[in-house]
Amino acid sequence: MKKILFILCVAISSVGFSQEAITEGVVLSKQTMSTDNAELQGQLAMIGDIVTTTYFKGNKTRSETNNFMTGSSVAIMDKDNNQMFMSLNNQALGKKYVLNTMEPSAEDTKDVVVTKGDLTKTILGYECQQYLVEINKEGVTVKMDVYTTDKVSALSQQSTMMGADLNGYPMYLAMSMSQMGMDLTIIQEVTEIKKETVPDDKFDMTPPEGYEKTDKLQGM
Repeated sequence: MKKILFILCVAISSVGFSQEAITEGVVLSKQTMSTDNAELQGQLAMIGDIVTTTYFKGNKTRSETNNFMTGSSVAIMDKDNNQMFMSLNNQALGKKYVLNTMEPSAEDTKDVVVTKGDLTKTILGYECQQYLVEINKEGVTVKMDVYTTDKVSALSQQSTMMGADLNGYPMYLAMSMSQMGMDLTIIQEVTEIKKETVPDDKFDMTPPEGYEKTDKLQGM
């Protein structure tokens, strides 16, 4: 159960410029988890909302998440160089980082099905396209209802993992799964978009001092 929680925790507003394509700025989003299992719900309540701050500039993106229960994580993506840097600092793993290409492996995508939906939704003034995603891994089926916009140039780990089938930046994502007789729902939504200058050093992939290189970060 703790492993499942760890993977899920580590796995994402100004109407004045709505529908304007933004190539530089900051995106704020929050992730909320809930379940029908009372014991697990108590653990999720302790974690609370997980807030992510995403900085983007052209084809580069940096996402930062910090939660006292799950630790801190950073993901930097550079589309021009096709590189992704990810670091994680928590009590379970310590300080670890990976540096890989952005292209998902065949193993990552073989059990992922993405279908363009029929619906659209306006989020923070942006018209977003629906995508339905189904992932089957190790006997567990995960279903996602995702709404994306092509007006924000930021990159997301979800879109990168699912390849070209998921177009745009996810503004809203509802994920549901059932395991060991429990239903779990995760809602991730963008709460604010700020158009502002982002310094280049935000996208520096130099590993922080004290971090150890690994082949793969669990849950990332």
